Amino acid sequence: MIPLARNKITVVGAGHVGGTCAQRLAEMEIANVVLLDIEQDLSEGKMLDLVESAPIYGYDTRLVGTTRYEETEGSDIVIITSGVARKPGMSRDDLLRVNVGIVKGVTEWVVRHSPSAILLVVSNPLDAMTYVAHRVSGFARGRVVGMAGVLDSARFRAFIAMELDVSVESVQAFVLGGHGDGMVPLPRLTTVGGVPITEMITKARLDALIQRTRDGGAEIVRLLKTGSAYFAPSAAVVEMAESILKDKKKILPCAALCRGEYGVHDLFVGVPVKLGAKGVEQIIQIALTEEESAAFQKSATAVSDLCRAVDKML
Repeated sequence: MIPLARNKITVVGAGHVGGTCAQRLAEMEIANVVLLDIEQDLSEGKMLDLVESAPIYGYDTRLVGTTRYEETEGSDIVIITSGVARKPGMSRDDLLRVNVGIVKGVTEWVVRHSPSAILLVVSNPLDAMTYVAHRVSGFARGRVVGMAGVLDSARFRAFIAMELDVSVESVQAFVLGGHGDGMVPLPRLTTVGGVPITEMITKARLDALIQRTRDGGAEIVRLLKTGSAYFAPSAAVVEMAESILKDKKKILPCAALCRGEYGVHDLFVGVPVKLGAKGVEQIIQIALTEEESAAFQKSATAVSDLCRAVDKML
């Protein structure tokens, strides 16, 4: 296949999320794609499958599956999806320690071969792994960003659309804070066709949808039984990558490094950001109510506790 003069994106980790990211990027033709994994047959096999799909779908994206970071040289964006899921008998500290080691190693190799790249982190625990990538890379804060709020907001929007039987395109929502139980949906700023959601759904039902959003990942794990979500997470990080490569400057909720914004210092927490060619080009500050602010600070505290644990492991 003839290499095209396109941007280059590397996806690290050829599991369900990474492989689906590669598929979405290939079909969009916004960049040539390298899929890297420690298991060569896995990355090569998935990319070969995508190459063989190209004549049917009609894309000419150059696709490479590899174990070698040399193949990722000069990437514009690197999407980090690598890490392990929690196994039976494994404590949260054990899981954190393993994934800190994985993301640290990946970041070191990425910096060596793509020193100008923007890093998009998907690995869990998300906020802490984004913190690891930033500390290890030494990149400017705008060039390291975590995927969380886009996914959480999409789930919230989907549940609202299902509840009201309306198009998801009519629903706008923001979910801030850490990725997990401490996320902070903002019903006050959620609309359907411009109409505040609080005028369309009772508080009891809205509270139920918010809780379902917080449990969104766990709900899918329960249903799949042998895995976790990957269609929506991959869609979320690809939206972020597209906004960066096309300099669209979309306002999206992402895990960004706050240095005083929202009263948070030196932590990656979900906030509204402008995503453009330079990565996070601006953190958008929203005036929060007292209740919202308290929930946000509680979420930030939980992230801080994780990052303090990370500091002891690096």
